[in-house]
Amino acid sequence: MELKKNDVVEARIDGAASGGEGVAHIEGRAVFVKGALPGEVCRAHILRAGKGVVWAKAEEIIEPSEHRIAPECPHFPRCGGCALLHADYAGELEIKLARVNDALERIGGLELRAERVEPSPERFGYRNKAVFAVGRAGGKAVTGFYRARSHDILPVESCLLQTPAANAAARALRAWMDETGAPEYDEKTGRGCVRRLMTRTASDGSTAVCVVCAREPRGIESLVEAFRREVPGLTGVVLDKNASRGNVVLSGDERVLWGDERLTDTLLGLRFSLSPTSFFQINRRQTERLYSKAIEYCGLEGSGLLLDLYCGTGTIGLCAARNCGRVVGAEVVPSAVSDARDNARRNGIENAEFILADAAEAAKRLADAGERPDVVIVDPPRAGLDAAVIAEIVRMAPRRVVYVSCDPATLARDAKILCAMGYKADQCQPVDMFCWTGHVETVLALSKGEISSKNIRVEFPLEDMDMSCILNDATYKQIQEYVLEHSGLKVSCLYIAQVKAKHGLIERECYNKAKSENAKVPQCPPEKEKAIEEALQHFQMIPCTVK
Repeated sequence: MELKKNDVVEARIDGAASGGEGVAHIEGRAVFVKGALPGEVCRAHILRAGKGVVWAKAEEIIEPSEHRIAPECPHFPRCGGCALLHADYAGELEIKLARVNDALERIGGLELRAERVEPSPERFGYRNKAVFAVGRAGGKAVTGFYRARSHDILPVESCLLQTPAANAAARALRAWMDETGAPEYDEKTGRGCVRRLMTRTASDGSTAVCVVCAREPRGIESLVEAFRREVPGLTGVVLDKNASRGNVVLSGDERVLWGDERLTDTLLGLRFSLSPTSFFQINRRQTERLYSKAIEYCGLEGSGLLLDLYCGTGTIGLCAARNCGRVVGAEVVPSAVSDARDNARRNGIENAEFILADAAEAAKRLADAGERPDVVIVDPPRAGLDAAVIAEIVRMAPRRVVYVSCDPATLARDAKILCAMGYKADQCQPVDMFCWTGHVETVLALSKGEISSKNIRVEFPLEDMDMSCILNDATYKQIQEYVLEHSGLKVSCLYIAQVKAKHGLIERECYNKAKSENAKVPQCPPEKEKAIEEALQHFQMIPCTVK
């Protein structure tokens, strides 16, 4: 039968997608059903029927899963932060394990299977960083998170995933705005002042607060006093002035209002200094487990050269430095490289060096210099490795490649290519870093086989990939359909390419070049850019601005 919008069909859920939707297969088509869990039978209301996939919402659960529970948060599922609060924790781990193994088998063509997902000791209050959206409702200041697939703020008095200090800071900001009349920022008009509240809490309870404003508000001193009075463990307050239009949270134009903007936190016995813009994994205890497994998979035993690509502030490489002879880390963000070098000095680590270069360039530099790493660790963004990085890794021929990934689909895709070039995937461990969301971190180890990688051509047709286990490979057509339905705007492939390039999803120049030297290439208007970004967030191609 043909599935059409507003049809109501009976769906048997046989899987789950990265956004937490249940997945059914009806008449050979993947149907993503919001609110349904694997193993359930439900009546599903079709919301949209595209050529590739079908989107639906569960109207009635006919046969509930044994893992279905009443969600502990009153804002679920309206809030866009959590996806699996309607499942117990055992069910959530089953869903994540199935996603990883399904990707390894169907996308990667691998025989390797993960046996279990490493559970998180803390299922609530585990997030060491919070970013609250700020607005008004009923004349009162509100802080909260965006409703799923929108920029409408859902007021949240206290988020279960955040620390007590983060929730206290949000309460203090709301009270101050109501007392002083400080205006919230309006995304549509660009008027107003207060935009976001960001907090970061270290494992010892110390907390830094950053207020993001379009301009410096009046009476900012009284806000600092409110934070000092209400936020336990407060060590610093920072003002970030961000007058730009768009979804970028921090502008980089920061001023310390009180105390110290930096925090110190620990990982595997090392101390790391963190600023508001520093990258640091959200769940510290699970990060230690993830990194420990990655270091174990390296198998260096105190000697050898480790190349750490996409090293960020150097956390993985520095934690591994005691297990190898030398570490070389590479990162394309200048501030991250500076932080990595500072972190090495802070911890007295002398066998680690960090270079400013993208992953492919760094690997090529080492290969051209005749240096052959024994192990390469990669921790790429959600889009995975590009062809140039894989080519340079294969050229250096390390005996082990350890791949840390936040996306099972792109991990499996890249593992398939590496296996075709002489490697074998032999160890895999998923780690639940983000409880109650659909995301899962995975570390995969590949060892060098006897097959020569020379002159191997790898054909990897994307059309063979099953969309039921990967949402973030949406086609241009699917993005256009989503934008049209949710915003009423028609967007061209050129505009989509420009927005994808802005977020680092594609690396090419042709989308901004005209055939004629005198011709002008049209640039994506702000309203269409916002609509495209919302589609990319929906398809899990870029992270949501606020989680």
